[in-house]
Amino acid sequence: MQDHSAPRPRSGERAERRSGFPGWRFVFAALAAALVLAAVVRATVVDVYFIPSDSMEPVLAEGDRVLVSRTDYAFGPIRRGDLVVFDGRGSFAPFHSGNPAYVDALLQLGQWLGVAGNGTTYIKRVIGVPGDTVECCSAEGLLEVNGEPVHEPYVYPGDAPSDVEFSVQVPQDRLWLMGDHRSVSADSRGLLGAPGGGMIPADRVIGRATQIIWPADRSGQLERIALDTGTDEGK
Repeated sequence: MQDHSAPRPRSGERAERRSGFPGWRFVFAALAAALVLAAVVRATVVDVYFIPSDSMEPVLAEGDRVLVSRTDYAFGPIRRGDLVVFDGRGSFAPFHSGNPAYVDALLQLGQWLGVAGNGTTYIKRVIGVPGDTVECCSAEGLLEVNGEPVHEPYVYPGDAPSDVEFSVQVPQDRLWLMGDHRSVSADSRGLLGAPGGGMIPADRVIGRATQIIWPADRSGQLERIALDTGTDEGK
């Protein structure tokens, strides 16, 4: 009678096959630990933000990726001239996007990987801090903060400081924010008639943009420009 059963593997072969499983488990565990560590770091120390539009040109271009320090303001106040990333829900953005759940999930993944923008997170420049009076414009066509004209070297070439006249006083715990490409930026000026008068709650600030990390030919530190009004040191 013929034995049609499959030949049994030799003991050496069996041991060799089994030895591969612990290796794969180690790889998966290491990847999981790395993802958890990255999530913790990005939630508490430093994050990556994708620039989705041209509203911050020429300093930041559409498609740039920037590092955002979440710890800067634990050691000092928000200053005029800072580039801040903030949560715009309730001020700059609607509370609900209206996208299907799977679309929101894909968008969140892209945002976490730094390859997609966030519909409720923005980056703008701080022009007014609590207690400031911000006006447009002086006789020279410059923004005024606390009655003093401020020079803004970062404004997009050819743009006026603002094409909308305004005079606002920034209340406690609020900020007046504007984009550098003034002619295309949707910012505090567009919210003058809304609740809060265009002011963004300071506790909505996620962090300060400190460095361009991509693309490589634009990478480098972002200069921290203090808007000194002549009455203080830019706070």
